Amino acid sequence: MQTLPTAPAASSTPDAAIAAAFDTTIHRRKTRPVKVGDITIGGGAPVVVQSMINEDTLDIDGSVAGIRRLHEIGCEIVRVTVPSMAHAKALGDIRKKLAETYQQVPLVADVHHNGMKIALEVAKHVDKVRINPGLYVFEKPKADRNEYTPAEFQQIGDKIRETLEPLVVSLRDQGKAMRIGVNHGSLAERMLFTYGDTPEGMVESALEFIRICESLDFRNIVLSLKASRVPVMLAAYRLMVKRMNDEGMDYPLHLGVTEAGDGEYGRIKSTAGIATLLAQGIGDTIRVSLTEAPEKEIPVCYSILQALGLRKTMVEYVACPSCGRTLFNLEDVLHQVREATKHLTGLDIAVMGCIVNGPGEMADADYGYVGKQSGTIALYRGREEIKRVPQENGVEELINLIKADGRWVDP
Repeated sequence: MQTLPTAPAASSTPDAAIAAAFDTTIHRRKTRPVKVGDITIGGGAPVVVQSMINEDTLDIDGSVAGIRRLHEIGCEIVRVTVPSMAHAKALGDIRKKLAETYQQVPLVADVHHNGMKIALEVAKHVDKVRINPGLYVFEKPKADRNEYTPAEFQQIGDKIRETLEPLVVSLRDQGKAMRIGVNHGSLAERMLFTYGDTPEGMVESALEFIRICESLDFRNIVLSLKASRVPVMLAAYRLMVKRMNDEGMDYPLHLGVTEAGDGEYGRIKSTAGIATLLAQGIGDTIRVSLTEAPEKEIPVCYSILQALGLRKTMVEYVACPSCGRTLFNLEDVLHQVREATKHLTGLDIAVMGCIVNGPGEMADADYGYVGKQSGTIALYRGREEIKRVPQENGVEELINLIKADGRWVDP
């Protein structure tokens, strides 16, 4: 598997090479900005969090409520499914009701099988249209097929262009965006015949649609190459970046592990794929796809971004894993500290069980709560010990210290 450089090439001097090896900054790939409503994907903007409602789009009130629930907890772009013309028209009513009862929310419509007419209608009502190249012009598989002739390949390519062009022109003229969303599990048959069930087939599928868009002077494009297996997903995105670099393209990427499942493993699987690429500077917007209520996806997205230092949306807690040196019940005290301070977005707070790990391990924290001796807590501001207090007053005195520094806000 080919790995890609994610930072500017270092000088060949030993000192520069050493500095590059210890560089803790994530150098994000430079991409063009793509506007989706009032949100910008790419162009150096913060990585955007997305999700998708699971209400039937024909249920206007239910869809509005679902969109609002997601937006209120930090989902910045919301996707809805549009399987029919009736669903496409319903989005006009959804958009209107959102404006009347809440506010405008950046919306994406998901269009699949043979969706030209549906896509053209829904493009009037949303900020971005997502199409799947493997399904947008559906090729019915033939059981006796052995190959695609060049003429057949070209014929289908011409049909794709004919079908895609009206949508591209509509989005271009309205200043709206498109996501070319390739899925490993739904590659077109001719891509499977030509490239096999491979990341290369996924990338070529995306490039075919990109080139049509570019020929029509449309570049408000976001790309995704999702798979349910993390190694396939990683390979596809890395190859996409390489091909874009080779061809002078700078489109932003939407990251996700599709069909990740639920529970702990679904979260770990999503994080393994999304965080690996983000750490290499690849990715401009993310969605964690869980088989759970959509609202469950948003905290996972923000936790990934926070852990990588790409967004600061919550308190960062540093806590040791506990050992025989610990001078208090670390799990209970961490819970108490978190409950008292979790609303203080942007702070780093350390809870350390003993002085051995305390000052060193929490050096980057704004405040520290450290076991000094049995029954006594030392409170720190950065590396500086400020005062010692009885353990039973530790959380209260930590709050008082934060208040004295003018960094406290009421919940």
